[in-house]
Amino acid sequence: MNSPDRARETPIFRLAGVSFAYAPNRPVLKGAGLVLRRGERVALVGPNGSGKTTLFHLMMGLVRPQAGTIEAFGATRLHERDFVEVRARVGLLFQDSDDQLFSPTVLEDVAFGPLNFGRTPRQARATAELTLSLLGLDGFADRVTHKLSGGQRRLVALATVLAMEPEALLLDEPSSGLDAETVERLIGILGHLPQAIVVISHDEDFLARTTSRRCRLEKGELSEG
Repeated sequence: MNSPDRARETPIFRLAGVSFAYAPNRPVLKGAGLVLRRGERVALVGPNGSGKTTLFHLMMGLVRPQAGTIEAFGATRLHERDFVEVRARVGLLFQDSDDQLFSPTVLEDVAFGPLNFGRTPRQARATAELTLSLLGLDGFADRVTHKLSGGQRRLVALATVLAMEPEALLLDEPSSGLDAETVERLIGILGHLPQAIVVISHDEDFLARTTSRRCRLEKGELSEG
């Protein structure tokens, strides 16, 4: 039986030799490796189209590598059933908020995850309201999601992820569409979260203030620094 200390020492993710291509002879990843430990704050940078979003999707099992291994929470993940647990314990903020939001109202969107994890409707509502308050979205519960501004939808999408209380966060352009004041608030929020975080962003100031380690993905290769 694994002790609590041993579980804390086990990396959240360990990727080794991961290769992936959407088309033959056009590799997106070539033998990529990555280790994410608890509490780490990692910036994932690279040119547009270099495969950063694809790497997130591989980590969540939304696509599968052609070679290499993906471990999460100490177990190798190969099949769809293996990634069910990963998606329950890791929150992915999609690059496009519209891929994350599908319910009529903000509250329904944010409460969906807790409900899906077995919370009662009352518990899910309380979690959703608390999460919205954390993000400065008090009073948004009954707003119609598709009528929100792009920046507001971005924050609601983040709320849907945080409401699930994940152990790690994969954030794809979290500050996109936000005004300067809201970006400042988001930086403060991320700074107080306990989760391990990997952030994709082209905003160097945002990365400098929210992460402490950098990985670069370019020409299919992932490197530190």
